[in-house]
Amino acid sequence: MQQIVADAPEDVVVEGPERVILAFGDSLFAGYDLETEEGYPEELERVLRARGINARVIDAGVSGDTTAAGLQRLDFVLDNLPGEVDLALVELGGNDLLRGIAPEQTRENLSQILEKVQARGLPVVLMGMRAPPNGGAQFQQQFDGIYPALAEEYGATLVPFFMRELADNPSLLLEDHIHPTAEGVKAMVAAQVDTIVGALPAED
Repeated sequence: MQQIVADAPEDVVVEGPERVILAFGDSLFAGYDLETEEGYPEELERVLRARGINARVIDAGVSGDTTAAGLQRLDFVLDNLPGEVDLALVELGGNDLLRGIAPEQTRENLSQILEKVQARGLPVVLMGMRAPPNGGAQFQQQFDGIYPALAEEYGATLVPFFMRELADNPSLLLEDHIHPTAEGVKAMVAAQVDTIVGALPAED
């Protein structure tokens, strides 16, 4: 798990207790084919600190992870967190889509992930994914319904479509047409940071 501590701009005062965020996901968090400091967790930390929030974002993204693989390694990640964590971001499901995994299995895995995270007392931001239309209308409807349903069931904060900025502007994608460029990451974080800040529990 990478931990990158970013500096805030000189004219911004970073204050208050450290707010630690766990970013648990796949290559979209791991920063596939980007420099280490260009990944989503690292950019999120920079943006939060630029707002004066004493943030540290733990990058627990693993490229290629399905929801099943994420569930398998979750206990290890949670057991090895460096002290108290304030918030967990859960971003998985894209590789399930690529492998044609049944939506019911994706939902069950994500449900268990949310249960395990919340059992540690952590609030969750669930990063929603959407299926492409080429899988058929029924599959698309089943998959797309997973994230809002789970967010409601578990009281998680929902980002309805984690990759919306990339879908709206394909120039923000790498040549594989799947992963964001560094500019794509910046656009995603800019669009989602307010939701993430709103999900942070009040300071003690």
